[in-house]
Amino acid sequence: MGLLTNKIEREELKPGDHIYTYRAIFAYSHHGIFVGGSKVVHFRPEHNPMDSSTSSISSSSSEDICSIFPDCGFRQPDSGVVLSCLDCFLKNGSLYCFEYGVSPSVFLTKVRGGTCTTAQSDTTDSVIHRAMYLLQNGFGNYDIFKNNCEDFALYCKTGLLIMDKLGVGRSGQASSIVGAPLAALLSSPFKLLIPSPIGVATVTAGMYCMSRYATDIGVRSDVIKVSVEDLALNLDVKTIEQGEEEEEEDEEEDSDTDYVR
Repeated sequence: MGLLTNKIEREELKPGDHIYTYRAIFAYSHHGIFVGGSKVVHFRPEHNPMDSSTSSISSSSSEDICSIFPDCGFRQPDSGVVLSCLDCFLKNGSLYCFEYGVSPSVFLTKVRGGTCTTAQSDTTDSVIHRAMYLLQNGFGNYDIFKNNCEDFALYCKTGLLIMDKLGVGRSGQASSIVGAPLAALLSSPFKLLIPSPIGVATVTAGMYCMSRYATDIGVRSDVIKVSVEDLALNLDVKTIEQGEEEEEEDEEEDSDTDYVR
């Protein structure tokens, strides 16, 4: 792996590695944890939430069916955490390995988010334990900005969670999406001071990189270490709280309707 790419060969893979591959002509990347035996645990949106089947192995389409590994595609009902073989995970894409414990200077040289973090990885046993535990217990509802496949892999590797869930999640991809327009917005006043387009572009790029760095889990101050067993309990509590909030909103709407009448 180098500054320009994290691409690796399959022979270099080790259990506990955080891997990813690009989809839709490099439009976005999909992340997972390699657990050994040509198997990857990853998190994705639930394709068919209306399926009432109780089977633990659920496929949403014929492309999900693997003819080599019978347990490829295993997931618990109503869960987006899936066990796949490496071939099905990659879908003919190239293999990349996410880097941990990089220096701030190396982090800032990575133009694209979702490739590395300054945070340190935990031991291989801890990483695989979290991934397999979440395969059985789920990782909550998928959210492209706050709870996506990269967030899942980052948690498995570090055990870190963000206390304030109002902002962007741990994902470097999400930070990049938010950071780019933010950098452009913040750099706009400098257009009056820096007449050169190259100068403005340099300032914008610098602010974009710094905004990504500020949201990295290795430097954030609002992250805490949470055991995977407590995480499952935490998710249950949040589900209950969300249900209560929805009930309160419904009651307020009913009272407003009565008042109008």
